[in-house]
Amino acid sequence: MNSKKITLDYLKYLNETWNKVIENEVDSIEKAAELVADSCEKGGRFYVFGSGHSHMVAEEIYIRAGGLAFVKAILTPELMLHQMPNKSTYLERLDGYSKNILDLYKVDEKDTLMVISNSGRNNVPVEMCIEAKNRGTKVISMTSLSHSKNVTSRHSSGKLMFEVSDVVIDNCAPKGDAAYRIEGLDADLGPTSDFTGIGIAQSIIVATVAKLVERGIDVPVFKSSNLDGADEYNDNLFSKYYGYWK
Repeated sequence: MNSKKITLDYLKYLNETWNKVIENEVDSIEKAAELVADSCEKGGRFYVFGSGHSHMVAEEIYIRAGGLAFVKAILTPELMLHQMPNKSTYLERLDGYSKNILDLYKVDEKDTLMVISNSGRNNVPVEMCIEAKNRGTKVISMTSLSHSKNVTSRHSSGKLMFEVSDVVIDNCAPKGDAAYRIEGLDADLGPTSDFTGIGIAQSIIVATVAKLVERGIDVPVFKSSNLDGADEYNDNLFSKYYGYWK
């Protein structure tokens, strides 16, 4: 087995997947950015949520260099993976959980919410979309359509996430996410959903900032804390946009 050839082949596979995003998802990214820019202009927030590994996409655009201060990630520890294997998997299949989360974060009609789920079928992400729309919140779903369109919903509504969102962005990941096969191994490798998801999320931020600048709106963007003089600059943004209030 030639591991260098496999490495190069997998990198090409990643590139092919990302090219699918470029070819097919630009209009959806633009629509998503328009919703986010509208929320920012109205004094609302861009909330981002994902459970399991999908939380990494939410965390990627939250309080970091080049990050938009209007972003607020919903990072509930019990829906991540660091506490216990499978805990987030089991909790993600509970009804009624999402409403409580949205209540805690005070999500309302001024806001836009992006929910990330590769399958788009489990109770919490589906319910998150439904509950947010009931509040008048604009909803973006980032999901794998090749997966979601080939499974049934686990939510009591029978709906999949892409069916209850204002804008749908396909991360172009395959069904099951991991789909790179090495001969002799009875399991797929190399999932792509976070790879493309992070690129899509950052693209939304860049497009949103461009739209806000076009509208003549002052855009609060974080600088790297490892640059001289950035701490005071960032602290001013923390004071203005973060704390125990919405």
